[in-house]
Amino acid sequence: MAMVERGCERGRDEDEGTWGPVIVKLVAGGGVGHSEGGVGTRYNLRYEPITGSPIMTKVMVQPQPHFLLLTFPAQGHINPALQFAKRLLRLGVKVTLSTCVSAYRRMSKAGQIPEFLNFAVFSDGFDDGYSVGDTTFYMNQLKTLGSQSLKETILSCAADGTPVTCLAYTLLLPWAAGVACGLNVPSALLWIQPASVFRIYYYYFNGYDKLIGEDCNEPSWSIKLPGLPLLKSCDLPSFCLPSNIYNFVTPLFKEQLAVLDSENKPKILVNSFDALEKEALKEIDGRLNLIAVGPLIPSAFLDGKDPSDTSFGGDLYETSKVCVEWMNAKPEGSIVYVSFGSIIMLSKKQKEAMAHGLLASRRPFLWVVRNKDGNRKTGNEAEEEEDEELSCKEELEELGLIVPWCSQLEVLSHPSLGCFVTHCGWNSTLESIVCGVPVVAFPHWTDQTTNAKLLEDEWRTGVRVAANEEGVVEGDEIRRCIEMVMGAEETGAEMRKNVKKWKDLAREAMKESGSSNMNLKAFVEEVNGSATETK
Repeated sequence: MAMVERGCERGRDEDEGTWGPVIVKLVAGGGVGHSEGGVGTRYNLRYEPITGSPIMTKVMVQPQPHFLLLTFPAQGHINPALQFAKRLLRLGVKVTLSTCVSAYRRMSKAGQIPEFLNFAVFSDGFDDGYSVGDTTFYMNQLKTLGSQSLKETILSCAADGTPVTCLAYTLLLPWAAGVACGLNVPSALLWIQPASVFRIYYYYFNGYDKLIGEDCNEPSWSIKLPGLPLLKSCDLPSFCLPSNIYNFVTPLFKEQLAVLDSENKPKILVNSFDALEKEALKEIDGRLNLIAVGPLIPSAFLDGKDPSDTSFGGDLYETSKVCVEWMNAKPEGSIVYVSFGSIIMLSKKQKEAMAHGLLASRRPFLWVVRNKDGNRKTGNEAEEEEDEELSCKEELEELGLIVPWCSQLEVLSHPSLGCFVTHCGWNSTLESIVCGVPVVAFPHWTDQTTNAKLLEDEWRTGVRVAANEEGVVEGDEIRRCIEMVMGAEETGAEMRKNVKKWKDLAREAMKESGSSNMNLKAFVEEVNGSATETK
């Protein structure tokens, strides 16, 4: 485990409250003091506020909270974790982010790591990055090495005089809570999917698993779970279905629910906002408290507190620089943007169908087609991808632009964009809402199917594609959906109106007095108050 210090937080703005900047002086006979970020953590000190108010002696001042944030080393986890860290820093909280060496290296290479954020970097045994292989072995390795690193980090912080006030951790890391509990550190799950999906997993592992597994393949099958709309099998997370082939995931979710069940009034921090999931965010069975703290999106696109905060700062892939320049030359609302995130790779047949659908739409498009290694093609992989080259490449290049990766928020916030063809990952879903862009929902697995259901039927900001019997979405279907979203018909106008409404509500939630901002403040104050009481 390596600690990487990047600076110290200088306290919150005066209007933020408790932990503002102070000058710290020793009081005669006073013991040892510590002043990280201008805040005394012992009270044998003398504080002279910078504002010039009278000197206070022997005053109880709450210590600066210190959150340790542990994230799984994947793009979809790192992005919201970094935004959560930025939000905490803005509240005057000291934050240490812990992740694997491979993820940290790639973040550092991007050169966008937030100022004042400290890192505790550890090896998962795959310092050059994990490639497809024995996933169960990797997850066991991550648990063994990650648990040891987490314990060392918490003990090291305590020895340095900056004890961890709270551990927050993302999905697939249920063991983290046990490590924290063993060291008397409170923990909270940072749930980076919608609250609706959390509820589905909760009920699945609390008596509904057999009901879902028995008849869900029947065309007429549906289920009504508390706090959720009526769901068909195609609306459920793929890990809940009998067809699920990713056997390592379901036990981790089951373990996570068991961990929460063993805690006294556990709190789940959710990357969502109250207005978006009012029912799903309600307390579950009188004991599971879901706290909306999102959307965890860069400030420039939400509250505007930091106009320079225009990037997640956690891109694990190189971004193309030509996108915005190309978009600048296109009419307002004319471009179709196609991206399926950092994991999904379309089959050759599906790529061909997508190409024909885009050509048939006759609209300019920006299409992200990732290389298999996420960046550059080398050796045999380059030859393999050459074999998969699209048959209509020349026609595509005349109408649109194909890139290996791009800055998605820059694209989504561009005035020339009119539609987002998306895999419906939760980060992309929230970004479409925050940027006010209607979508063609093209889900594949995990929570994406539920997100597509919410987008189409609950929030009414998009249309979901229908696949053929082979599971391929044909070109004509893609063209039809694009026209529904971007055409002059009433349906498209209604989608654009709805997404504008949700965009405004998302921004309201992150304002100073907004629901998500107030929720996070209250959580930090509660955790810090509990930590002070136990000392």
